[in-house]
Amino acid sequence: MLQLFKMAFRDLGRNRRRTFFSALAVAIGLALLMLMSSVINGEMGNAIQSAILLQSGHIQIRSATFDENKSSLKWEDLVVNPDQVAAQVSALPQVKAATPRLFASGFLSTGDESAGVKIYGIDPDSAANDPYRMGLLDGSFLAADDREGLLIGKPAADKLHLQVGDTVGLSVNTSNGDVLEQVFTIRGIYSTNTYAFDAATILLPLAKAQAITQTENHASTIFILLNNDADTDSVVSALQGQNLEILSWRDMNQLIVEFETMANSYIAFFYLIILAITASVIVNTLIMSVYERTREIGILSAVGMRGSRILGLFLAESSFLAVGGVILGLALGWGAVQLFNINGFYIGNMGLSGFLVGDTIRAQLMLDDILNLSAMTFIVTLLAGLYPAVTASRMEPVAALRAEK
Repeated sequence: MLQLFKMAFRDLGRNRRRTFFSALAVAIGLALLMLMSSVINGEMGNAIQSAILLQSGHIQIRSATFDENKSSLKWEDLVVNPDQVAAQVSALPQVKAATPRLFASGFLSTGDESAGVKIYGIDPDSAANDPYRMGLLDGSFLAADDREGLLIGKPAADKLHLQVGDTVGLSVNTSNGDVLEQVFTIRGIYSTNTYAFDAATILLPLAKAQAITQTENHASTIFILLNNDADTDSVVSALQGQNLEILSWRDMNQLIVEFETMANSYIAFFYLIILAITASVIVNTLIMSVYERTREIGILSAVGMRGSRILGLFLAESSFLAVGGVILGLALGWGAVQLFNINGFYIGNMGLSGFLVGDTIRAQLMLDDILNLSAMTFIVTLLAGLYPAVTASRMEPVAALRAEK
């Protein structure tokens, strides 16, 4: 066996340029697979994490009749005594934060300009609001007892030409169907780097949101963040005893989950195309090697080398190409991912409807993907060398010796 590998290594060295470019083709194929996989992982991971942190949480507790698309404020559609429910949930060791939130719709107006907004009533002291607190660009964060201040996203502030300290009129739907209007002061401007969310969401202290919407001691949902995503199902099971609807992040982000499944199916198709191109290069390389060495194969057969050993010789050559290509491909792929992440891919407000994709897509390279793609590339390269190897092993010695006369 060692002798076969020595012969294979020597044979590849006969035409170093062709060998190098063949291994490079394998490397480029693997690098492309790694880059595509990491970009998809980054985009989908970003969408899921943005949805969890900004919209759904890992889990929500809410009334079974609540319709988030309508932001219903009827008392029968809301959670009563939300602070008490949140305190009970917070006692679970897996829970990072549990906080009441109230959702309402309204209009923000200043001068001749106005915009529809979604109002989030939040408990400013909760750790669940860290994305807004850390994303504060200007001004100060809300205080729980603030009755005249709000936070606005940077895209909305830019659209309405607002700055910290400016006053705006906010018209809000109430629980009895009326519309109330009040003047608020811009306390701060925030950015979560998620255009779709920042452009349409303003933040009010929960107490003020309850007062202006006439939903005192009620909330739309109990928003729950966990220390570990993997604990979601166990916490959902632990909370099932309550007479409320318990929803996991998967239940509330089915569009993203389904899109991820569809994206993985399409990306697998592109994987096959890239691997097929790579395999064709290896096949052509080894076929050329077979035809160039036809007389040599005939001599080896004539002196007693069996067809199985000739088969093994060419498979050893393809394994060398596979190993060299995979090693070079890992280096190129890692470099491509790092280069991509220097600036990322900025999409701004071009996100898909229903997705909270960040303004910039970053690639996320996973160890499982590296191992799986490397193994896949190695196996395909070996299989690509099978046909030329079988062709060489089946040559008749006499015919092979006459071929180059």
